[in-house]
Amino acid sequence: MATERPAFSHQRPRHGLIGPFSGRQVLAGVLAVLLVAILGVVITTPLGNTATGASLVDPLATPFIIGEAPAEGLRAGATAPEMTIDLGNGSTYQLRDLDGNPITLASLRGKVVWLNFFASWCPPCQQETPILRTLSNTYRDRGLALVGISVQETTPADVATYAQRYQLPYTIGFDGSGDVLREYKVYALPTQFFIDVNGVIQQVVSGPVDEQGARALIESMLPK
Repeated sequence: MATERPAFSHQRPRHGLIGPFSGRQVLAGVLAVLLVAILGVVITTPLGNTATGASLVDPLATPFIIGEAPAEGLRAGATAPEMTIDLGNGSTYQLRDLDGNPITLASLRGKVVWLNFFASWCPPCQQETPILRTLSNTYRDRGLALVGISVQETTPADVATYAQRYQLPYTIGFDGSGDVLREYKVYALPTQFFIDVNGVIQQVVSGPVDEQGARALIESMLPK
């Protein structure tokens, strides 16, 4: 439907504080910009503190928002939920890797576990992929288990192609149903959970990680 043109007027337009804008309009614009800036800080600020004081969030990247932030998400100090999800109807959902093998936190107990919720189509996830690959290669033999959890993908084969293209050396789980995503209350991609050797969450990051900050946190969590 075509938009109707406004009626023509010979009267000169009134000029406000800045050009045609009134002081109220200018103030509303400034408040809107401030609100967006504050929201950006909230989204990219990690929950909890690192042991070293280094920031884990990449200041030059922002997460891809896929849902509404939960009122109560998982936080540092909570026990990480297992990858076997009770669906409440007498059945369970088991997270499996790209070869169909079950992934459990119980089998990784004694290691520092880094869970990375991601999607192959997510730009900030793609941006941080080299960091995950580097840190997995660096710390795997020292007790780090990095587990990528692929969400909102079509098939495991698509994710396997992505992993092969970028030569990802770590385990990747295919959460096709989104049950693990919901259990961990993830609302942004990527989202990271750093879990200690006892299965307790030490850090949650909603957004891409900074390599220096992630490296410092992993060093502080690994057994001496």
